[in-house]
Order: sequence, then C-alpha cells, then structure tokens
Amino acid sequence: MTTFTPISALMGGLLIGTAASLLLWLNGRIAGISGILGGLLPPASGDAVWRALFLAGLVGGASLGYALHGHVPQARTDFPRGLLFAAGLLVGVGTGLARGCTSGHGVCGLARLSPRSIAATLIFLMVAIITTGIVRHVAGIGG
Repeated sequence: MTTFTPISALMGGLLIGTAASLLLWLNGRIAGISGILGGLLPPASGDAVWRALFLAGLVGGASLGYALHGHVPQARTDFPRGLLFAAGLLVGVGTGLARGCTSGHGVCGLARLSPRSIAATLIFLMVAIITTGIVRHVAGIGG
C-alpha cells in the first residue's frame, strides 16, 4: 500500500455496508461471502440465483471500480507459490472452523454485536498479525 485514500475507502465501506444491509433486509441473509459461495456448491433449490448475482456483483463492482479508476493492482511475484497455496488452504480450513469469514463475522456479525463474531474477528486479526510478522520478519519473505 502506498497511500491512504479516505474518499475511496469511505465509498467502498458505504457500498459494502449498503449491500450487506440490503441482503439482510430484503432476503434475510447474512453477507458472508464464504457461505454465499459455499451455498452454490451444490446449489440448493431456489437459492442459486441470488447467490450467483451477489457474487457477480462483487466481481463486476471491482471491475467497474478498476475501469473507472484506471489502475489495476499488479499481482505480487515475490511470494513462493507453494506458500500461497498452503495459505489458501489454511484460510479455507479457518473459515470452516469459524463457521464464517471476515465478511460474515467482521462486517455483519460485528454490526449485530454478535459475541461469536467478535471472538472470531479478534482471532482472525491476531492470526493475521502473527502470520505477517513471521512471514516478513522471521522468514524474510515479501518484505
């Protein structure tokens, strides 16, 4: 990250909050991305359309933002692929153990003052901080 951009951060937060609120108010569902994606594999009857549209909106919204802004972030090439693969697997395992992801717990659960989500989000953050410290300062990768 090179600069803090409060306007784009505020706009992104408003869009995420609005989407999560609308999904809860109109559909009675929590905007947890892992649960929304997981519900498509295999799809439950009558449930697949809103899930696919929500995920398409995430991808489409990011694409539109990049198109309007004119800057697409470049993929990092200094991380070992095996480490990235292992990290992805561990994130998936952690999401399953926590019964939700950062969007479900960190955005929606915290807004509802859910004790389970508060605990899960604190654990997500602690593990992220510890992992970053180990990877950057102990292993010397991606500094």
